[in-house]
Amino acid sequence: MTSVRIPPVLRQSTGGAKRIEVSGSTVGEVIESLVAAHPGIAPQLLDGSGGLNRFVNVFLNETDIRHLQALETPTADNDTLVLLPAMAGGSAGTADH
Repeated sequence: MTSVRIPPVLRQSTGGAKRIEVSGSTVGEVIESLVAAHPGIAPQLLDGSGGLNRFVNVFLNETDIRHLQALETPTADNDTLVLLPAMAGGSAGTADH
């Protein structure tokens, strides 16, 4: 089983769970298992075609999956997957002229 760390912004969709154990032999399968167990998380993680939303960063054992094999990256027992949806914002601040 792979442990998926759920950031605070997604916890409402997982009943408040911070960490969820799910099965899957690849990152994509782990995400599919997570969505199957917690369907409310799908709109925040997946795009209209069922692929990973481009604003979601995924790390497997602290390595961005874009530097590995993306959703095809193999997973093993005791791996940790971290989901980090990009957050918009910042401060308006004032500009000095």
